[in-house]
Amino acid sequence: MPAPRQATLLQCMLAGAMAGTAVDTALFPLDTLKTRLQSKAGFAASGGFRGVYSGLTSAVIGSAPGASMFFVTYEGLKTALTAVMPDAQYAPAVHMMAASGGEIAACFVRVPTEVIKQRMQTKQYGSTTGALRAVIQNEGVLGFYRGYFSTVAREIPFTCIQFPLYEYMKKSYAFATHRARVDPWEAAICGSIAGGIAAGITTPLDVVKTRVMLSQRNPTGIQSSAYYSGIIPTFKRILAEEGPRALFSGIGPRVMWISIGGSIFLGVYEKAKVIVSRE
Repeated sequence: MPAPRQATLLQCMLAGAMAGTAVDTALFPLDTLKTRLQSKAGFAASGGFRGVYSGLTSAVIGSAPGASMFFVTYEGLKTALTAVMPDAQYAPAVHMMAASGGEIAACFVRVPTEVIKQRMQTKQYGSTTGALRAVIQNEGVLGFYRGYFSTVAREIPFTCIQFPLYEYMKKSYAFATHRARVDPWEAAICGSIAGGIAAGITTPLDVVKTRVMLSQRNPTGIQSSAYYSGIIPTFKRILAEEGPRALFSGIGPRVMWISIGGSIFLGVYEKAKVIVSRE
């Protein structure tokens, strides 16, 4: 049986775009419920179960380029690092570093759309254009990158858990079944399990990221009690004011969303790589 052909970076970019758009569109309501549960204002005040597709336009705009950026960087770094560290014992480290690099690159695209999306999910704005204007007027261009570092601080631990686990499960199952690689549906199951585990563990970091992103800088200089700034100060404040339980707000929808999303995202990605690499 011939060895499977490696997908090119362009093919990985197209596959990632397909996968990212599929997940963000299909599971957007779960993401909305998770964001509202994590909001300082509370679930009901942030919209409850109403308008669960608020902010979908922003998410769709950012999903394809963000996912493409991640997978192009991930696959490129994985290939380069594997050439430097070819031994199997270094595989987990290679996957961690490649995935971390992928997330840092993807966040440059993802964070601006995430800021608009989350603020619309919690009813701070009624339209995408209104949200864009308000951020520029009140916070400037850098306002679109509010929460960038807290997003990266969430994504790196998440991806360092998810991708080595995902790659390990794929490799182990392929070895156990005497095949060169798993089928896309099998990769989807591996992605679901790996994503769910990583999601549960990193929920506190996601809560911190959400609070920082939802905070708006007041142009008068007087900030409200709902204003959060910085990863460590926000973590400490939530812990002091609301207790440890608040750091796990939205864990149910988050684990469900990423478990299902992981299966779709990585399953579609693996399938799309097969499709786009065919001549």
